Amino acid sequence: MGSLAASAGRADLAERLEQTRDRLLDPGIRVIVVGEFKQGKSKLINALVNAPACPVDDDVATSVATVVGYAPEPSAWIIERGKNSGRDPLHQNFERREIPLAELADYVSERGNPGNERGIVSAEVLLPREILKGGLQLIDSPGVGGLESTNALTTLAALSSAHAVLMVSDASQEYTEPEVQFLRHAMRISPNVAAVLAKTDLYPEWREVEQIDRRHLMDAGDVPIFAVSSDLRLLAAEMQDRSLNDDSGFPALVAHLRREVLGRAEVIHERGAVHDLLSVIDQLTLSMRTELNALQNPEDTPRMIAELEAAKASADEFRGRSARWQVTLTDGIADLVADMEHDVRDRLRRVMREAEKSIDEGDPGPIWDQITEWLDQRVAAAVAETFVWTDERSRWLSEEVADLFSRGETALPAIDVRDTGGVLDPVEDIAGLDPGQLSAGEKIYIGVRGSYGGVLMVGLVTGLIGMTLINPLSLLAGVLVGRRAYREDMHARLARRQQEAKLIVRRHIDEVTFQVGKQLKDRLRLVQRTARDHFGSMAEELHRSLSEALTTAKQAATTFTSKRDARVNTLRARISQLDELRSRIPALDPAAAQAIEHTPRPVGALGAGGFGRADS
Repeated sequence: MGSLAASAGRADLAERLEQTRDRLLDPGIRVIVVGEFKQGKSKLINALVNAPACPVDDDVATSVATVVGYAPEPSAWIIERGKNSGRDPLHQNFERREIPLAELADYVSERGNPGNERGIVSAEVLLPREILKGGLQLIDSPGVGGLESTNALTTLAALSSAHAVLMVSDASQEYTEPEVQFLRHAMRISPNVAAVLAKTDLYPEWREVEQIDRRHLMDAGDVPIFAVSSDLRLLAAEMQDRSLNDDSGFPALVAHLRREVLGRAEVIHERGAVHDLLSVIDQLTLSMRTELNALQNPEDTPRMIAELEAAKASADEFRGRSARWQVTLTDGIADLVADMEHDVRDRLRRVMREAEKSIDEGDPGPIWDQITEWLDQRVAAAVAETFVWTDERSRWLSEEVADLFSRGETALPAIDVRDTGGVLDPVEDIAGLDPGQLSAGEKIYIGVRGSYGGVLMVGLVTGLIGMTLINPLSLLAGVLVGRRAYREDMHARLARRQQEAKLIVRRHIDEVTFQVGKQLKDRLRLVQRTARDHFGSMAEELHRSLSEALTTAKQAATTFTSKRDARVNTLRARISQLDELRSRIPALDPAAAQAIEHTPRPVGALGAGGFGRADS
């Protein structure tokens, strides 16, 4: 069909078909594996692909997201930010560099790359595994340490581009409150979330933990849970023992990935391809049928030209800045930016008020480390809530624009806002605070400094009655005055520490508000530009199709009779060819299409794939 579009002079439609073909050949179905540190995420991926794709060890923790995908030959790559990249997500460039597969741990683990000091965006491992051949990509995310830390923001952002999420927690204990909260966030962002209870071979009481976790999941929503043992899966693959593989729990997890992840992604991907094909056929047919009708019915040509000119004028208006979908998009983004700024300020101001109240209730100096840890968690949780809310609103706005554009017939654009580098990175750590602990020498100095005045004053008064400067009365007065001076000094020091602590909290909250507001506005601008370009290009295609139909209709009216018959035969042949192509496009299953229609759509490429027999 691409050659037919090109021969008709529609290079834009041929390019659109080429992009559709690329998506079909490289579906890229992303499944992100998340969880706290040392829960077994990396080993879970290794067990799924039956290969040491991700570094695992007792003292190894993942510091960089690692994507495990398919290639005929094994290789490893790292993706770094280009030298000219700034913090603006709209102006980022990345460099992809191959590294030895054996050195992967030096780039993606905390031991080889602590705190990601190398500044790596992500790593990629490509393996010749049947489970990955259909486009499945397993993403090993860094541990998020309590799921309330600032690292959780990057993980939450990555969910926007994922087709599914596997939340991993080991069987040592039931879900913590942060894990349950993270699951709720993930369910609001990603279309497909499942829980994995790992390391069942290490904890004999794992079934009790599973039952408790199931109750937590029932409260959070409809989330399936799979109890697995990665060690048993790897041992079963080594020994080729099917019963051991069944005991590992992985067959149920693989079936879930095949049915709920790959199956749904395949339907969505098929719908997108069918939509593109039908759209191209309709636009090619429009011009050819218009010219054919003009050639066969010349008396009807004036009416046809008038109708086409009216449609073209409507298309001109549709692609202009005053079009309703353009106005809705622009106004919606402006409203969303204002609401987002208010939301993040409101949440962080509540955190600041709670922090100031706790500071006023005691001495913040001795417990400043606990206060800063609590503040970091509360700030990260507040920002995460704003991020999830903004993500939901931007999706809703995209769907509203799509509905206005063509009443449900237009696929949503692929919007990639998963990179959160810089959301909280530029914010400096919370400053330190004087713990308020005085040494014995300092206490003596304060007491002596206060008592000196008391001894001197009382000694001078008692000297009028003939007593020495140093006498029992002056010494007693010195003790009393010194004690009072010590208390006043301690109270003043406490007040200064409390005021300084409040000032530190306010500065930190202000910096977080500024940085988060900037980054979220950048992402909303990216949503606006992507939607505008996507729907704008479709409006341009429609306008060009109508323009060409109008031109061919006018040309047909002046075509000589000798050439008319040959042109009619050519057009009939091409229209017949397009009708045949339309008849060969498979119809979508209405039930499956309806189920997918109500599923939140992940941004990014959609595709399909399957598992081979050895992977089941």
